[in-house]
Amino acid sequence: MQYKELNVDSMLGFIQNLETIKKYFGSDELSVAEIGDGNLNYVYIVKSLQNPKKALIVKQAVEYLRCVGEEYALSRERMSFEIRALKIFYEYLPSFVPKIYYENEDMSLVIMQYLDEHIIMRKGLIEKDTYPKFSEHISTYLASTLFYTSSLYLQSDKKRELIDEFNKNTQLCKLSEDFVFTTAYMEHDTNDNENVNLNPHAKRLFEDMEFKSKILNLKYKFMTQTDCLVHGDLHTGSIMLNKDETYVIDPEFAFVGAFGFDIGALVANLVNSYIHHSVVTKNEEFKNYLLKTIKDVLELFEIKFLELWANQKESALLVDGFLDEVSLDNFKLEFMKNILRDSIGFAGAKIARRVFGVAGVEEIRGIKDKKLRGEAEVLALKIAREFVMKYGKIDNIDEILEIIKNAG
Repeated sequence: MQYKELNVDSMLGFIQNLETIKKYFGSDELSVAEIGDGNLNYVYIVKSLQNPKKALIVKQAVEYLRCVGEEYALSRERMSFEIRALKIFYEYLPSFVPKIYYENEDMSLVIMQYLDEHIIMRKGLIEKDTYPKFSEHISTYLASTLFYTSSLYLQSDKKRELIDEFNKNTQLCKLSEDFVFTTAYMEHDTNDNENVNLNPHAKRLFEDMEFKSKILNLKYKFMTQTDCLVHGDLHTGSIMLNKDETYVIDPEFAFVGAFGFDIGALVANLVNSYIHHSVVTKNEEFKNYLLKTIKDVLELFEIKFLELWANQKESALLVDGFLDEVSLDNFKLEFMKNILRDSIGFAGAKIARRVFGVAGVEEIRGIKDKKLRGEAEVLALKIAREFVMKYGKIDNIDEILEIIKNAG
């Protein structure tokens, strides 16, 4: 099928010819509305007029970076990687990944489950909503997706097939290399330059060669480590949830990368929420909830990951009986500590890049009071720098929480 960029007017004609969609909606009349506010793609909701709760989401990639404009060309192929990642993650965790009803890589389009009773996590956290099951859910998601796509579970041939399939996602990996690890720490056209110009904190960041050298180490890990299939952009805008359910969406950045990258992205976004409430609401109870969430996610991830590993006797990495029990336990503990350390390094980069770089986060850049926004930026840069400078020596989760608490 030849690619055609759809819009609100042409979408109906397209989906009404799809058997799976006709089966879902039956003879109902349909409406289409654009709802996406993301950086990359267009997102539409298709609803039954007779029963508005009967609805599906349509997502289509276009040939440019939406948040910058048509002058920033970007391959539509990113949607192919999103579709493939959704299918793999759904295979392991159907409770945490939206169901796909139709996919078409030629059209760079996917139609999936509408999460009508869920909210984008970022918006919920800004409103001080708490999610009692989130830590349990997301730790299961992280442990399972990272373990089952790694050499701790797969044999070498399957792992290399996975690498071959996903590491062609070169353009979005390059976006991360540029926007997460490079341009946010120097003068660049894509930055929030209205805020950067004459800003002493931006000048200090751009001239901090010690920090930037550590960022280069993290960038190299990002570019070279092929541990497992990662979501690639696991921020709180890529999570939809309510009190009882959690869904991870939008894995267009998926590639085979470092264990710590998704974990770090999530921690960074929880820290961004902590920063917002430190400066704007000053709600100590909610700040403590966020710290507890970070701690619970990291602790539960390690427990669940090690449980999965304990049940896997043979893999590309390990042959049963290669190490005695004591040596194997020690190896695993050091392995997990390295994942934790890398996660915090990546978290630091993810926090820092949102301050002045392209695609800032609502928790900080959405603060309308310039004085308060400035305070949030300073706090973010302080925590980010501590994470990046100290990640290689962190021994436990409490040290991470102390960095966050002591920054304010």
